[in-house]
Amino acid sequence: MITCYMTDINGTLVTVDTPEAGAWINVVSPTPEESAWLEREIGVLPEFVRSALDEEETSHIDYDDDVNQALIIVDYPCAEDAEDMQDPAMLQYTTMPISFFSLPAKNLVVTLSLQDNPIVTDMAAGRVRGLNTRLRTRFLLQMLLRVSQSYLIALRRIDALSTKTEQRLYGSMRNEELLQMLSLEKSLVYFSTSLKSAEVTLNKIMHGHLITLYEDDQDLMDDVMIEVHQAQEMCNIYSNILSGTMDAYASVISNNLNIVMKVLTVLTIVMAIPNMIFGFWGMNVDLPFAASPLFNTWVFPLVLAVVLCLVCAYIFKRKGLWH
Repeated sequence: MITCYMTDINGTLVTVDTPEAGAWINVVSPTPEESAWLEREIGVLPEFVRSALDEEETSHIDYDDDVNQALIIVDYPCAEDAEDMQDPAMLQYTTMPISFFSLPAKNLVVTLSLQDNPIVTDMAAGRVRGLNTRLRTRFLLQMLLRVSQSYLIALRRIDALSTKTEQRLYGSMRNEELLQMLSLEKSLVYFSTSLKSAEVTLNKIMHGHLITLYEDDQDLMDDVMIEVHQAQEMCNIYSNILSGTMDAYASVISNNLNIVMKVLTVLTIVMAIPNMIFGFWGMNVDLPFAASPLFNTWVFPLVLAVVLCLVCAYIFKRKGLWH
């Protein structure tokens, strides 16, 4: 789907039918025909389009001197669909690329993403202050700022979810909580890798060799770098916490299982005593004191079994084997 936007004289972002100088062209999950239209009508380089359509593409910047055209690709956090996971209650993030094409010759800005995402949606809805499609560099920096902020939002959600999962881990012997923690840790690995690549891309932009940075854009560039560094720090902290928590609670689950096995073993030993007594009294042989009326009734073996069970349970209790 292709949508064209443009900032009018009042500073409002409006939709236009055909791209004009100073317009923003947003492309989401393009068809082959739409990709060909970008190459033919807009003049985007075919190799740039192919790179933008690769969902495994990492964050980087490319520049072609011949046509004076730049491609910037950054990754943004994306929650996986519940249908793609074995347990719909679990949450796991991955990263998806979003591409920015700068065409100074035609004074056009093109963004291309493989699926709908909140970064482009917020910008198209006018939720970004001071958005001006005619200022290509500022538009790029505003988009990068939204990307870095989306990492912070996702990291706060991961932190809240890991806290809830940690509370459920107390006294639990199930694997679901540990699997959720593992999914969150994988998400943080994806975030960390993407943020490192994004930092390299931002440093190249900061030098101003490929993308012209104006004096008014320097503060915005600093804000983007601060947000990215903050996201990196939060990602490292949460990753260390999750790793330590998973190790600790794996030991807790193993310890809980050992406690249950110990209790079951004690119960097995105690319950074996009545079987031994009744089996002994049920043998077809002469027993000691068989002539006594007391030993020939069912009361004596029952009382003896109960007493021995209580004595055995008391011993286990004193030894700390019974809880």
